[in-house]
Amino acid sequence: MGFGMKERAVLVLEDGTVYHGYAFGSRGKTVGEVVFNTAQTGYQETLTDPSYNGQIVVMTYPHQGNYGVNVFDMESNRPWVRGFVAKEFSPYAAGPRAQQSLAEFMEFYGVMGLEGIDTRALVRKIREGGVLKGVIAHASALGGKDYRFGEADFKALQAEARSWTDIDGRDMTPEVSTPLPYAYPTLKAGRRIVVMDFGIKLAQVKYMAELGFEPIVVPGKTTPSQIMALEPQGLFVSNGPGDPSMPRYAHDTLWKLMGLLPTFGICLGHQMLALAAGGRTFKMKFGHRGANHPVKNLLTGKVEITSQNHGYAVDPDSLKEFRPTHINLNDGTLEGMAHVRYPVFSVQYHPEASPGPHDSVYLFRRFLEEVESFHGATGMPVAKQRADGLGV
Repeated sequence: MGFGMKERAVLVLEDGTVYHGYAFGSRGKTVGEVVFNTAQTGYQETLTDPSYNGQIVVMTYPHQGNYGVNVFDMESNRPWVRGFVAKEFSPYAAGPRAQQSLAEFMEFYGVMGLEGIDTRALVRKIREGGVLKGVIAHASALGGKDYRFGEADFKALQAEARSWTDIDGRDMTPEVSTPLPYAYPTLKAGRRIVVMDFGIKLAQVKYMAELGFEPIVVPGKTTPSQIMALEPQGLFVSNGPGDPSMPRYAHDTLWKLMGLLPTFGICLGHQMLALAAGGRTFKMKFGHRGANHPVKNLLTGKVEITSQNHGYAVDPDSLKEFRPTHINLNDGTLEGMAHVRYPVFSVQYHPEASPGPHDSVYLFRRFLEEVESFHGATGMPVAKQRADGLGV
């Protein structure tokens, strides 16, 4: 279908900039923080990643949707993005694994899209000025499919974008965390770990289950005593959305558990471990989102190509109990750290990286090694005894 036959739509930013395009997916109006992702593949993983809660995602790769959508590439039970933008969306699903088209998927879940705009100009604006709030509005949401936008519409949409509550200063993890604990199904017995869910991607749990862990996924607000009552042999702290400085209950939990269990944190989990130990985080100008970020491992000297999705970073100068282990080669920001005394480590990026790259999956094996080394043949009693002594 040519663009001339499509429904008009616009993206209006809080500074008044207007991008004219065409509607895709579900029809309506949506507001959020506008960010960009540089990955060439993995749009379904992006759509269903809970870390994108509250955000309108712009894909820099011009063509999206050509290989369709399937249940196997879901990172959660639904999409979390507030809107989806690309130069051009494919109305067809040509991939051999496709079960439906991207358009059908977005319509079913109510995800509003925009195509036909100059995404290069929009990304350049974000890179130069930083992230902005914005509104996607389809013509049918304002007055019918043939409705023509006017200056009054642009001013009203700009005001709506400005009035939307910033992600900065918000704890958004309760919106995406599991409401109840559950055991992830495994085929054989293994090392039991508690997974603190702040918006976890399913690929993380899958990797750990395949390695021989028995993951028990719990809500992010689970207390230290409730966690230790499950008699875990390790603790995993997941990714998630929002400002990492706001879930202070999680900082308190992680501080109380520090050193009691081998611990591995990813993305938001990495940031909250730093905050729990007295560190600081800051909001980045436009963040890191994509599958092509070079990271140097300071312990080995090797460079890994990584998948990333974060708008905040840890201030390395604020770290007292952790030492840096990884840095970003594009801007020098902290990408990984390890505790100076305890078997606690974390990375800012996503080693599970579904659909790729897979340079960093060794970190899950390292986590297993830490658990095996910490408990040895004795199993749980070491951590249990220490926890009882501290009243956790």
